[in-house]
Amino acid sequence: MREMSSPPLADLTGVRNTTDLLAGRVAGHPDAVAFDVREPGAPVDAPWRPVTTAAFEAHVRAIAKGLVAAGLAPGDAVAVMAPTRYEWALVDMAVWYAGGVVVPVYETSAQVQVSAVVLDADVRLAVGGGPRHVELLTHALAEAGRPAPVWSMDAAPGHDLTALVALGADLLDDVVDARRTGADLDDVATIVYTSGTTSAPRGALITHRNLVGQVLSVAAAYTDVVREGGSTVIFLPLAHVLARGLQLVCLAGGMRIAHLGDPREVVPALAVLKPTFLVVVPRVLQKVHAAATAAAADKHLGRVWASAQRTAIAWGRLAEAADEAPAAAPGTAAPGTAAPAARGSDVVPARPSVGLRLRHAVYERLFYRRLRARLGGRVDYLLSGAAALDADLSLFFRGIGVPVIEGYGLTETTAPLTGNLPGSIRSGSVGVPMPGTTVRIADDGEVLARGVGVFRGYRNPEAHAEAFVDGFFRTGDLGSLDERGRLVLHGRVKDVIVTSGGKTVSPADWERYVEREPMVAHAMVVGEGKPYLGGVLLLDPESVAAWAHRHGIADLGPLQLPSGGAVEVHDSRLVAAIGAVVAAANARLSAPEQVRRFALVLADLSEASGTVTPTMKLKRAAIAERVRDIVDRLYHGAPSPA
Repeated sequence: MREMSSPPLADLTGVRNTTDLLAGRVAGHPDAVAFDVREPGAPVDAPWRPVTTAAFEAHVRAIAKGLVAAGLAPGDAVAVMAPTRYEWALVDMAVWYAGGVVVPVYETSAQVQVSAVVLDADVRLAVGGGPRHVELLTHALAEAGRPAPVWSMDAAPGHDLTALVALGADLLDDVVDARRTGADLDDVATIVYTSGTTSAPRGALITHRNLVGQVLSVAAAYTDVVREGGSTVIFLPLAHVLARGLQLVCLAGGMRIAHLGDPREVVPALAVLKPTFLVVVPRVLQKVHAAATAAAADKHLGRVWASAQRTAIAWGRLAEAADEAPAAAPGTAAPGTAAPAARGSDVVPARPSVGLRLRHAVYERLFYRRLRARLGGRVDYLLSGAAALDADLSLFFRGIGVPVIEGYGLTETTAPLTGNLPGSIRSGSVGVPMPGTTVRIADDGEVLARGVGVFRGYRNPEAHAEAFVDGFFRTGDLGSLDERGRLVLHGRVKDVIVTSGGKTVSPADWERYVEREPMVAHAMVVGEGKPYLGGVLLLDPESVAAWAHRHGIADLGPLQLPSGGAVEVHDSRLVAAIGAVVAAANARLSAPEQVRRFALVLADLSEASGTVTPTMKLKRAAIAERVRDIVDRLYHGAPSPA
């Protein structure tokens, strides 16, 4: 199959722009709780303050009045730079209520990055989370020749949101009403700068039609997830279109939202907030699984836990097989009426064997229910995006009773382009096209997209011209469609390696397999123009320390992250342990696709280091530059053999 389309499910008739999603909710459910808000400085286990839809909109209107009074004209761009927090949601919607265009800036951005965005997007006003963000934005506006006050979400007398509200206190509601309804669906709602894994960030023009269409399509396709009375915790960066889209879906669909800016607070907060679903990136699921593995090892239950993992995967595979055929497009079939294709070893019995049922019951009491409790005890689904998820990890979570709905999208597609569906989850795939979307596979394997979520284009005309072919957006990803129209990703076009022997290799499968090992934060295959492939395995210091503790290795010591650059780790025990994973990955591939030599590398993998994106995707060019000498030794020295 080379092309798959899903029919539209969203009716945009009568919707003026994105603000109607909130206005409509207020009209129908003014007293419903929309947000749970933590008081400043309070611990995560303290009571969270409920905020109703009406109260949220009242505050949005007050901030919008302040923006108008501060000089915001219709169509003006407003930069917002802050960690994920409730005030982000307020300002985001307030800018639209005031008729402006939102320009999110990642809160970890350096001055040069902030200045580039402010200049390119023609930003006129700005709101920062705290003193650092305010300072960066103030400097950027001055550099751009447009000095203006920058308002703070943190308390800052005379310069915070309270002061901004006071500035517009005398404006009438009619002013905001006129501004709110001034933009139509085809006007630009937000300019989102791509995270730049392979190139410089580019400003994507996302319209109100893109946002409204995606919100209504997701709500129609995922009624089991998006439901009145549901709740979630948003801890992904709100500067990313995925988190903002999720926020709009929840706001329009009657689901409570809580925000956390520090991922380390997520697990303790889940016990208090008890969400019904979570949106995560694969690395989060890897860490949850790794933590459970480490805990079992500490209690000398390693072999029992290994059996529990196999049991969960078998149960998850059986559950997938139980999803009945025929498959359907999103929203056109009831849950449980679509089935994945069975292939080879994926064929499983229609019912669990007595032995599998007994093992699952035992491990349910020992492990599975405790893992679900760590997620709050009420999670019906996990939604995973931003990077490919290992198939066995997906099956594991389904086997413990928390299905993972994997999807795929980009900034330029306003987040979801494809997605698995409740009742039709196929691990290893990212699902069928979203409603109103067509996915086409080009002759060279590139994934092309057209539909309601595909953006208007880039601000840069040259980048825009290169981004489309025959009316389809070029995603830059390689993929294929299975017989049911589900998309399977095979890596990035720009990541394809051609060896000196002329062999063309897409490294994604090898990298994903090796990244199953918790000690490997990221795997990167190298070898362009070389006689064989090499591997750079970036270590996770916390997981390495846990491994050393479990094996009684005291002299390895805590790995110290280098300040800039990267260092190679030569510990023979660590090399041997990870070498076994490399060998297993190689065994799955033909000889030219195997990694002959690899290096274990320690590098700063924080977002601030410039090596990963805010959603934890590796910036390959940045890492390649830092490990150039290490890579050279893979071909001229005597590094670890695979």
